[in-house]
Amino acid sequence: MNIQWYPGHMTKTRRQIEADLGLVDMVAEIIDARIPVSSRNPDIDVICAAKPRLIVLNRADQADPEGNRLWSKTFQAKGFFVLETDAKTGKGIERFSAVSRQLLAEQIRRWTARGLVGRPIRAMVVGVPNVGKSTFINQVARRKSAKAGDRPGVTRGKQWVTVDQGLSLLDTPGILWPKFEDEQVGLHLAYTGAVKDDVMDMETLASRLMDDFALRYPQALAERYKVEIPDKQAGEDPVAYGYALLQAAAAKRGFRISGGEVDTERMSRILLDELRGGKLGRFTLEWPEGMA
Repeated sequence: MNIQWYPGHMTKTRRQIEADLGLVDMVAEIIDARIPVSSRNPDIDVICAAKPRLIVLNRADQADPEGNRLWSKTFQAKGFFVLETDAKTGKGIERFSAVSRQLLAEQIRRWTARGLVGRPIRAMVVGVPNVGKSTFINQVARRKSAKAGDRPGVTRGKQWVTVDQGLSLLDTPGILWPKFEDEQVGLHLAYTGAVKDDVMDMETLASRLMDDFALRYPQALAERYKVEIPDKQAGEDPVAYGYALLQAAAAKRGFRISGGEVDTERMSRILLDELRGGKLGRFTLEWPEGMA
């Protein structure tokens, strides 16, 4: 399944981020705790290499708790500061300012030595589309200052948000990368809504999601859709296996089209909506190497 989405404004966004780095002291990278690999743009490591970095594991409340623990440990081992948050409810957000000051402790000491007491921290907030950047900023600022939406590509242009006298945030549009080298990356971004639904075949996407969940969280599927999860045969096509589950779920829900055939297209949209709405429970689709 070829999932590609790199609108022209992505190139402009990259240039804008590169140009604005000189205005900030640190970079807060918002990633989706459910897909910590796929929701990290590898270009960010290159673009922002010279700046102190904070990894914000957002939607941690929707991710597998054990996954959160292992990913926090993994990122910390790589030298990043890590903050687990739920931008929608605000959980964990209250620690952002304190963690940012810990990250910049040495820089703040240098400012103080130069007489720049009370100089505000300027942080750039980056991430792929639809990981909750704008909602995160709204929660940090405790007001609706950055436009938030559940569709990728809502944020446009440069937006400074003053949190208080000691902290200012620079919001940036979500940035994807030109090509998903790993098909699984594209799938995971599509599952969680970072790639627009109208650029892909929804039934194929939903079939792959069924296949992935049958492997990792079969109980969640069985309980939600009242279907049996059959053993997957070696070499069995993931789309065919997942489509059979999709048909079974559609039949259980009573989704039919004229002629009595099950409506897998409707079931596909329901499945993705329910996944994104948290109705399939907490899940993590990517784990640190060797810890799956």
